[in-house]
This record gives sequence, C-alpha cells and structure tokens, in this order.
Amino acid sequence: MAKDAKDSYLVGLIGSGIGPSLSPALHEREADRQGLRYLYRLIDIDALGVPPEAVGDLLRAARDLGFDGLNITHPCKQLVIEHLDALAPQAEALGAVNTVVFTDGRAVGHNTDVTGFAASFARGLPDVPLERVVQLGAGGAGAAVAHAMLTLGAERVTVVDALGDRAAGLAGALNRHFGAGRAAVAAPDQLAGLLGAADGIVHATPTGMAAHPGLPFAAQLLHPGLWVAEVVYRPLETELLRAARAVGCAALDGGGMAVFQAADAFRLFTGREPDTVRMLADMAGVVESSVGKAV
Repeated sequence: MAKDAKDSYLVGLIGSGIGPSLSPALHEREADRQGLRYLYRLIDIDALGVPPEAVGDLLRAARDLGFDGLNITHPCKQLVIEHLDALAPQAEALGAVNTVVFTDGRAVGHNTDVTGFAASFARGLPDVPLERVVQLGAGGAGAAVAHAMLTLGAERVTVVDALGDRAAGLAGALNRHFGAGRAAVAAPDQLAGLLGAADGIVHATPTGMAAHPGLPFAAQLLHPGLWVAEVVYRPLETELLRAARAVGCAALDGGGMAVFQAADAFRLFTGREPDTVRMLADMAGVVESSVGKAV
C-alpha cells in the first residue's frame, strides 16, 4: 500500500527526559483533523533505564513492531546514524538525524530541524539583512540553525559558544559545506563588539527556558538595528525576546521552528500535507502551560 493511501500510523519519539514533549499533541491533533488514526508514542530512555547507545536496539524494535517512523532527540541524534540504512542529504551534511522513516524495510534518516528553522525564519523575519549574523550556541540546535541561516543566504555566520572547541568544530563543518569564509568563531567576551556591527543574532542555548530562566547576554548589547531569532519556545516570550522588543528589535520566537519541524516530520511519515497554520495555533494554545524538553 502506498504511504499516502494509509489511514493509520504508529510513530514515536526516542530521547531523554521527553515526558513533557509537545510532539504528540502537534502530530496527533493534525492527524485527527485529516481523519487519520495516528498514535504517537514516547520512548524515553530515562524511563526505560537504558543508555543513549541503546538507540539502535530501540530503532530495531520499533521497526519490528510496525512503526512507520520515529523522531529522535537529545542525546541520540548522532548516535542513531550508524544504525540507519541511508541518510537524506540534509541529515548527512549536518551529521545529525531527528526523523527516521521506515520504508520497504529500510530506515532512512532525515533532519527537519534545519528546514523547520528555515521555514520559521522566512515566515517571521522576511527581508531582514543577512550580511553579518551572530549565533550564540553551537550545540545540536545550533548546528541545525547555522546550516539553515547559510542556506537562507546569510553571507557570514560568527559562532559564539562557551565551549571554544565546539564552536570551532561547527564553524569548520560549515565552511567545508558552504565554502571557506562563510563561518567564523568568536569567544563570548567578543560578543559586545560583534553585536554592535551585526545585522542579527540567533540564540541557540537553553538560557531562557522555563528551567533555565534569564538572559544569555546583557540586554544593553541590544540595539534597534539588530534582529533577534530565538530557538527556545517554552516560554514563547523569553526574557531575551522581551528585552529585544523593548528596544525596537525585530524578533522571532522559537515556536515556529518547533511547528515547522513537526510538520516536515508529519509529511515524511504520512505523505500528506500538514496545515501549518492550524499547527501554529495548536502550538500557541499548549506551549505556555508546558515545561521541559521536546524534539
């Protein structure tokens, strides 16, 4: 049976501490509206008492049990790769997978974090200048959004991270993929000078989440000529976004990335086109009452 001819789907999420994930609600609500039977299961390695390296065993078990696909989140996005039969180009370039589709007995890895952020940015901050972009954070989310920014046409992304080696590793990967000189590295103590001359900043650290409140840098570094894009989406309005809007910055919350990556995964799982307007409304309705981690 062709994927888009099915009306019943079993999918799931593998990761650590995923109990509060919003992915089940986003996927299942959209599936309900499309008249699908759609069950989204959480496979929490913490609850199971297994290490991240068990992702291969969990993947094989899900395939044997008839799952149509899986989302993958921290800390398994890289560990899962060796257990897959193929990688989509985006996932291969990024070296991380957040979506696995089971097709004809094969497990194919994708990355919808990149496309999700790109779609959200294009929708929320259209036509902003992209000559000099600063990105704070070089972890898993940071790698995805840096790829997205360069794909969107940013001339140069300067990566800032408290872990210098991690920032250098990401910048090196970006330059190999997009061309020499497209990415640079800077230390946190250089942030003031960088933001003074930058067009915008992408914030990709956990600071500002409900469990990690606060500002990732001094609010005095913000200025009206700077746009601010946030990856954190719980709460939707972080302290950084409040401070940015107060001084007149164009600002983008992290909710759109969460929705668009989920929509891309839904499309991969079902072959059906999700309604992102409805999914954005779903996100706005549930995010403020939720805490914790999600895909």
